[in-house]
Amino acid sequence: MANKQNFKPEEWTKILESTMLAGMAVSAAEPSGLWGAVKEAFASSSALAAAKSNPGSNELIKSVVADFETKEGRAAVQEALRQQLAGAKKPGDVVERSLANLKEVSAILNAKAPQDAAGFKAWLQTISENVAEASSEGGFLGIGGVKVSETEKATLADISKALGTSA
Repeated sequence: MANKQNFKPEEWTKILESTMLAGMAVSAAEPSGLWGAVKEAFASSSALAAAKSNPGSNELIKSVVADFETKEGRAAVQEALRQQLAGAKKPGDVVERSLANLKEVSAILNAKAPQDAAGFKAWLQTISENVAEASSEGGFLGIGGVKVSETEKATLADISKALGTSA
């Protein structure tokens, strides 16, 4: 079973970052306004909390969650995200950079943690789906609209492709 020690520090940071970028890609694909953004951020952070208590979480997921619980882990992710998203001018830039990270993380996992790769990728996909379903798109004040927009569905498919999983 893989954990933090199986990866170079820069690889580990990319893995940590992927948990945030999996949700950010969906949020950026179809911005939901302030209230929707709050709901989507909560859905993303809830996935981390749920993984901690889930007995089905593999060692790699538990290691990521444990690192997020440390001041150093959170600081590393914040700095990596700041660098990753520096100069992003529009939401589409965030989506593209997020997908590039997820593709890179997929390759890292396949090479260094093949036994945990499928479970971790499925978890990232779940985070993305939870974010997509967190806030209705369209409508007015959350009334009407759709649970997952066509743009979000397309982004979820792009995330699956980047991770090498099926949607």
